[in-house]
Amino acid sequence: MSTFPTIFSITESELDLNVLLAKITLASTGAAAIFTGIVRGETRRGEAHDTAYLEYEAYVPMAEAKMKQVADEIRERWPVVEGIAIVQRIGKLYPKTPTVLIACTAAHRDTGVFDAARYGIDRLKEIVPVWKKEVSPGGEFWVEGDYIPKPGE
Repeated sequence: MSTFPTIFSITESELDLNVLLAKITLASTGAAAIFTGIVRGETRRGEAHDTAYLEYEAYVPMAEAKMKQVADEIRERWPVVEGIAIVQRIGKLYPKTPTVLIACTAAHRDTGVFDAARYGIDRLKEIVPVWKKEVSPGGEFWVEGDYIPKPGE
């Protein structure tokens, strides 16, 4: 059995989709499902407001360990997934800038690869310790998540 490529990292560098995709694509790959989160300059859901920039912080060793956990969970649920990339940017990021990338590859599109990528971003938001401060013309605030880890997570 071959070892499938898995990438998980916290980085201050710009996300390069082509490089990341090349690293998780095999000769047998025929499909890639990719999610990229992007800094919004305008938020219209909930309380409408503009955003000047976001500041992301993370405790890198713990965050990368949790990213590995997410990748392991994806592999357990979708064994046909070939490659997985989970990358989160940190630092000061301006509107229209990609902040996070989740990509899963598989031989075919109908293998659950879309669900695997969706699970990846949802699970990242739940358990990976990344903190986000939003800075807007009206001030700044830390964006709170609603997940409370259970023992052992």
